Amino acid sequence: MTEVSRRRIAAGAALLAVVAAGLTVHAAPGSVVTDIVGDALYTVAVYAGLVMLLPRVRPVVLAAVAAAWCVGVELLQLTGLPAAWADAFPPIALVLGLGFDARDLLVSLAAAAVAVGVDLAVRRRLFPRGERPRSPSRRG
Repeated sequence: MTEVSRRRIAAGAALLAVVAAGLTVHAAPGSVVTDIVGDALYTVAVYAGLVMLLPRVRPVVLAAVAAAWCVGVELLQLTGLPAAWADAFPPIALVLGLGFDARDLLVSLAAAAVAVGVDLAVRRRLFPRGERPRSPSRRG
């Protein structure tokens, strides 16, 4: 099995676990804690999905993309569109949320940073001899 395949499998397993945890948190009574945990899990799910799609990209780049996505989703909530769409199709609220909360911006950034740390630790475990999936060469 190649290094990239092992990385994708690890990211897929993490994504399944994070989505399950997120759905559990979503079903729990709402509180500040469940809101923060849910937002953090959302960011980690985006990160894990990116690792599955782009396993050769550096973790810090993936974290930046995941954080940017989450910040973008949060800012989209200022328009009221996600809430309107959720009225027509309620599951959209799980993906786009309903209402803006500035705290969620910080949570997304912190969760992306944690995801990088965990990813780097897992990579060291998956590739103990220092073998890391390499980014494609930038030379033509």
